[in-house]
Amino acid sequence: MPRNRGFVPLHEPLRNHNALQLQYERTTGPLSFLNPTHAHYRHRDLADAPAKVVTESSLRTTANHTFSGEERGALQDKDEKVFSNVEYKWRSRDNRKGRHTLLVEPCDDHSNDQFIAPARTSTLRAAGQGIQRMLTQYPYWDPGTEFHNEILVGGGVTAFIGATIFEVGSVLLMIEAVNENRAGCFGWALERALESGGKIRLRPDGDGCRHHHTNKKNLVGKSDVKSTSTTSSASSDSYAVDQTEKSSGSSSEEGNTWIWFPSTHDLTTHYFRELGFLASLAQLFGASVFWISGFTALPGLNNKMSQGLLDGIYWTPQIVGGTGFIISGVLFMLETQPKWYLPAPTVLGWHIGLWNLIGALGFTLCGALGPAYANSGAQYEAGLATFWGSWAFLIGSVIQWYESLDKHPVEEKGKDERAM
Repeated sequence: MPRNRGFVPLHEPLRNHNALQLQYERTTGPLSFLNPTHAHYRHRDLADAPAKVVTESSLRTTANHTFSGEERGALQDKDEKVFSNVEYKWRSRDNRKGRHTLLVEPCDDHSNDQFIAPARTSTLRAAGQGIQRMLTQYPYWDPGTEFHNEILVGGGVTAFIGATIFEVGSVLLMIEAVNENRAGCFGWALERALESGGKIRLRPDGDGCRHHHTNKKNLVGKSDVKSTSTTSSASSDSYAVDQTEKSSGSSSEEGNTWIWFPSTHDLTTHYFRELGFLASLAQLFGASVFWISGFTALPGLNNKMSQGLLDGIYWTPQIVGGTGFIISGVLFMLETQPKWYLPAPTVLGWHIGLWNLIGALGFTLCGALGPAYANSGAQYEAGLATFWGSWAFLIGSVIQWYESLDKHPVEEKGKDERAM
């Protein structure tokens, strides 16, 4: 069996959640010799929802209960809807980023509306709410400058700062890649909504998330789990039905939730077959080489070097580093695709990889035109390539910023998911 069609048992995601059932036939990845990047899970309490006992008096859910217009309006006020089927969609990129994706199936005739879940998050309204989070949670500003020798001093200093930020970001990307939550994190709480005929309500469970992203006390470290149950705060008109994690085994996993350097065994058996890790490694390589160009762009160095020295330690690192960025962008795009030849335009991570790829092409083109910098046409095209390449990286960064704040995306079958 190809490697992308099944997980190595030791690295199977969500293996400690005995209520989540892996759909083996839907496990896949874009390249047959690398680890899977996509998987689907059914929750045990979702699979047999109509037969679940919900009260001590043996009150059972009624699949025939149909929501009235007033009930549906109340749900819409809470950004919730009713669905006929709900699945958990695991993606390797989402796992690294601490995101938990639901895949919901809408009701056609409202006769089989068994589940209550948040509405899909790819609508214009949801996107507007995500942009609002970006503008309200983190301040930002855009300083402007204009002074003598701006190209040499301003351009050189900002190039050095930008290359350094690339390097720091790439190091953090590698740390994130080796600290993916391999044990898995469901991220959703299940409740019986007694006021809605006993239907199951799914809500984001930030307190029970085991991704390290929940730790707000420092930049790195173990997850900040406030509750071992994924349903610790059920409302008065509903109660928890989910207890997904095994009592045994999770404690040992929790004791090693943060590492700085993976073991040689983990590198050879897992990480070198993981698309996200390989993409992060390519970006770290590219950023490290590209930093040489940033350093040699500083005034006092750049304007003191001969053309041959400029070609060797200023322009060439841009070409080599940009090539590393190109490889990284392609791999990040492939990671989100169910097949290597099928693009995934409905996935945020795919657009991040695409814009980073465009930016990498611009930076590489600038370096390739550099040795002919004495030609005014080449000088113009090199400056233009840097300009649109920088804007492409900025667009990719903004999308990644949005992605980092959207930890519980909801996708709807037929609208957000490509068949696979």
